[in-house]
Amino acid sequence: MKYTKLPNTDTKVSKICLGTMTWGNQNTEAEAHEQMDYALEKGVNFFDAAELYPVPANAETYGETERIIGNWFQKTGNRDKVVLASKIAGTGDYTKHIRTGGFNKQNITEAIEGSLKRLKTDYLDLYQLHWPDRGVNCFGSREYPYKTFSKEVEKHLEILETLQDFIKQGKIKHIGLSNETPWGTLKYLQTSTENNLPRPVTIQNSYSLIHRPYEIGLSEVSMRENIGLLAYSPLAQGVLSGKYLDGNLPEGARGTLYPRFISRYKNDGSEKAVLKYLEIAKKHNLSLIQMSLAFINQLPFVTSNIIGATKISQLKENIASIYVHLSDEIIDEINAVHALIPNPAP
Repeated sequence: MKYTKLPNTDTKVSKICLGTMTWGNQNTEAEAHEQMDYALEKGVNFFDAAELYPVPANAETYGETERIIGNWFQKTGNRDKVVLASKIAGTGDYTKHIRTGGFNKQNITEAIEGSLKRLKTDYLDLYQLHWPDRGVNCFGSREYPYKTFSKEVEKHLEILETLQDFIKQGKIKHIGLSNETPWGTLKYLQTSTENNLPRPVTIQNSYSLIHRPYEIGLSEVSMRENIGLLAYSPLAQGVLSGKYLDGNLPEGARGTLYPRFISRYKNDGSEKAVLKYLEIAKKHNLSLIQMSLAFINQLPFVTSNIIGATKISQLKENIASIYVHLSDEIIDEINAVHALIPNPAP
């Protein structure tokens, strides 16, 4: 395994992070425990959860992923071997079964205390805002929702002050953002600096070969402000495995069970791009999956690459991508496809 540090901290994390959002839905508790056992054995010390998980989110399964992880900690005693991240759910119809009112002090307190209880731990190494408490163009939307702009109130100061209280209590160590924009990221950094408050150390955003808009503005913010990307959906919800090519819908696959989750990444443009990336992988005797992940692993603004799997065989292949090094020739060929079909997945 390769390791780095959460920016501006001494916290060492594996370059591969174990994603958990299928545990409690597509994966049983026993399967999730097997995944954690295997990942830790292979040197993966960074796990990413969320109070929202598993997804699709609903009231019946709310918090189940965190409970599964907590049970594993209790069973194995491995809490001290894991850098643990979780998130507070953002606002919207999708999360109204959790709470309403956005990121205020009461809701943040409720979310953190609930996660700690389910995870059976006294602290979280990284606590993230799952998505902005305002309208932004994320989750497959290309356009900025300007019509809601005038109704939104900035709460960056209240949010950071509340999180600082939990850091002082020792209940969280570091904070991060997720699904953020360049403006939102810089606003948090500015508020932090001006008020001597905790500084976000990471941004968890979608990044894959067919979805690279992070490079348009946020990659520069990452590198100049030292705030690292935690890349999620690096295989575009499985689209970059090639298993959905030619209209295929494999039995039990996420895109088969929950089509709306891959609709963001599956269209004519992305299929053309995937076919071209598949040609490159075959040419260099690589699997498309490992080439796709290795490309992200080598990016200078990436702190960790969040992989997820429903089968242990998938997990093994994903983690093994850390041993794949892409030559300049391969990277040039990948970037040539990107120039021809830029960001086909919104």
